[in-house]
Amino acid sequence: MRKISSKLVSAQEASKVSEELKQKGKKVVSTNGCFDILHWGHLQYLEKAREIGDVLICAVNSDRSVRKLKGPSRPINSEAVRASQLAALESVDYVVVFDEDTPEQILSLIKPHVHVKGGDYLPENLPERKIVEKFGGKVQCVELIPGFSTTSLINNLKS
Repeated sequence: MRKISSKLVSAQEASKVSEELKQKGKKVVSTNGCFDILHWGHLQYLEKAREIGDVLICAVNSDRSVRKLKGPSRPINSEAVRASQLAALESVDYVVVFDEDTPEQILSLIKPHVHVKGGDYLPENLPERKIVEKFGGKVQCVELIPGFSTTSLINNLKS
């Protein structure tokens, strides 16, 4: 089992790793998200994403990015904690933190064969679809387990 720290990579390292893996004939899959409070739904989603290819690179939103997307009270966990939790999972091979609102820039570096999102999205509505397809990849949405979301967990704790 690999150490957590060996799975945490910079954007440039993620690009290099992805290219090296593709040269070895490996199918590179990516996904992205805030992953603020890791829950059962995330675990199942990441397992499904990993099953699509040989390697899963998970791009996690920076703290600044999460605040911009979710509001000033988020994230609950820091980007370092969120990235390390994801890296601790067997299904995740590499984790990279990105600071933009959307993963387009990091995906232009990783150039995955497949970029995975949850079933609450439609591929044609994702801004990153054009970038992924530009490099010959595709976007695939996987079914989510109903009843699991970080926002609903936070709301349940408040009530």
